[in-house]
Amino acid sequence: MNDGTDPRLPLSEWILDAYDVLCTHCLNSDDHDNVQSVPREQALEILLRTNELTLEPEDANYALTRLLERGYFYEVDDELRVTAPET
Repeated sequence: MNDGTDPRLPLSEWILDAYDVLCTHCLNSDDHDNVQSVPREQALEILLRTNELTLEPEDANYALTRLLERGYFYEVDDELRVTAPET
């Protein structure tokens, strides 16, 4: 996920694991510009229900906050959208 060409700041492995779960299990392509997105509440539910991670609600919220702060997602009307890294 974090290679030398990715301009986003690195995150803890478990947060990147949460990002991977969201990207593979729940993101729908938005009709606008083919942007992958998921409602924030649904993202929290997926992180709490997945068998791939064991997170408490506070951990899931923390992971989403860090993913937003570091530019992995951006938020529009309570919907998380994937930020495509610039190359």
